[in-house]
Amino acid sequence: MHSLFVPADREALAQRLAALEPDTARRWGTMDPAQMLLHCALALEVATGDRPAQQTFLGKLITPFIRSRVLGDLPFKKKLPTDPGFVASGVRDFDVERTRFVTILDRFVCRGPEQAAQATHPFFGRLSGEEWGQLGYKHLDHHLRQFGL
Repeated sequence: MHSLFVPADREALAQRLAALEPDTARRWGTMDPAQMLLHCALALEVATGDRPAQQTFLGKLITPFIRSRVLGDLPFKKKLPTDPGFVASGVRDFDVERTRFVTILDRFVCRGPEQAAQATHPFFGRLSGEEWGQLGYKHLDHHLRQFGL
């Protein structure tokens, strides 16, 4: 299983991220590249503890039934719903958002799985550090595929 905590996986994502340009066309969804980078940064800030969250009631109800599918090997499906706290809209500066995302990603990796395990995901609740690494990888992979990368 791929993870943000695996250096080779992170490097592969970094190469794909480097190919993202401000005008890269999306294949689905509504976000432009800068908004996508902000969205991914906001989501990863939960795992670093910079954006504390509590598990939603709906998450508590549904997570037991879908957890293994979401955290499994298959990539995320297109057009999944977005947590309202991670919606990125408006005009964003691509370079600022790329720098912000890379900074948050580095902070997440440096803190390590033990620290990530202290964070609560707003939908899935408590995750192990390894699960956070896998979920973070799958989330970024999903959005890079959204832009054909």
